[in-house]
Order: sequence, then C-alpha cells, then structure tokens
Amino acid sequence: MDNVTQITHPLVLHKLALIRDKNTGSKDFRELVEEVAMLMAYEVTRSFQTEDIEIETPIAKTTCRMLSGKKVAVIPILRAGLGMVSGVLKIIPTARVGHIGLYRDETTLKPVEYFCKLPQDIGEREIIVTDPMLATGGSAIDAIAMLKRKGAKNIKLMCLIAAREGIKAVMKAHPDIHMYTAAVDEKLNENGYIVPGLGDAGDRLYGTK
Repeated sequence: MDNVTQITHPLVLHKLALIRDKNTGSKDFRELVEEVAMLMAYEVTRSFQTEDIEIETPIAKTTCRMLSGKKVAVIPILRAGLGMVSGVLKIIPTARVGHIGLYRDETTLKPVEYFCKLPQDIGEREIIVTDPMLATGGSAIDAIAMLKRKGAKNIKLMCLIAAREGIKAVMKAHPDIHMYTAAVDEKLNENGYIVPGLGDAGDRLYGTK
C-alpha cells in the first residue's frame, strides 16, 4: 500500500526484537519503546517542509535549511501510546501533546471512547498519532475519525507492530493518512491479539495485568 511505510533500519529491528522478548522487564521495555519511537520519528518527519534561513556562523554568513510550515502535535492513544511520546519529543521538543482515551471492549473487541484533550489549533498542525500495536485497527480508526471531527487534516499514524488486518482496515477507513510501522505481523489470534506480537503493550509498559 502506497500510504504504508515499514521502517527496517537495523537499530529499529534490533530494539524491536528486545521489545518482543517476554523476558524483557518493564523498565527496559519502556526505555526500548522510547528509543524505537525516537528512531522512527526520523522517518515519520521526512516529508516535513523546510525553507532557506540566513544565519551567521563564527566564521561567516551562510544559508541553511530549517523547518517551515505547520507546527506538530503528538497524539497518543491511551494508555500504551504514551510510551512512544517521549521518544518523539526528543526529536521534536516543541511539539504539543494531546491525548485520546480509548479501550477495547473484551467482548465485542470494539474501541470505547472515554477521553479526548487536544491542542486548540489542532487543524493547523502536523499530527503524529502514536499507538504501539495495531491489531484490528478499531482504536486507530476511531481516534483518527475523532481528530478529523476536531478539524485535523495532516495525520500520520506511528506503530511498532501492525497486523495485516489492522492495516487494511485503517487504510480502508482513512485512505488519506500515512502509516508507519516497524513490523507487519502475520495474523490476529482468536482473542484479537497480534501473533507473534509482543503481548499487551500497556501492561508491559506499566507492569500491570
């Protein structure tokens, strides 16, 4: 799919393998998720526009390229998406952070909304939605729809791992967005979890069950 980019940098793949390992504890898991998000942010921001700026070095005046255009907002889907925010902010420290709260109904597997807090100028910003796991795609679809209702236009979705079913669902619902993932896994199991996946990202981030 033209709007889906799989990031296969060796450092990303190495750290993702450690993230998947069931023996990786919460502290290391959190640090690795942050590091992978930071590395992925380089690719996610590749299309950002730049402009010529004249500066003066200690030696002479010169023309350099700096970011121009829209400002950035990072929007994690709670709660697991929070684990990726600090990594993105290390690359884009001036970005605003909004929050969208969704949880998956264990019976229907459908997302349920419980919180939404966004920057007031959301429609004027480049938006990076973070969610480590894209399984059925339901939460991402609803979060992106919520952003669009609030006026958002330039939306990118950043995941660590995505199931093929989730990618197809998101691209069908929102063909205008661009999605970035570090891995595309083979399937979902009967409980809606990605196989092989990494388990429940929120529980592994925060040491809960």
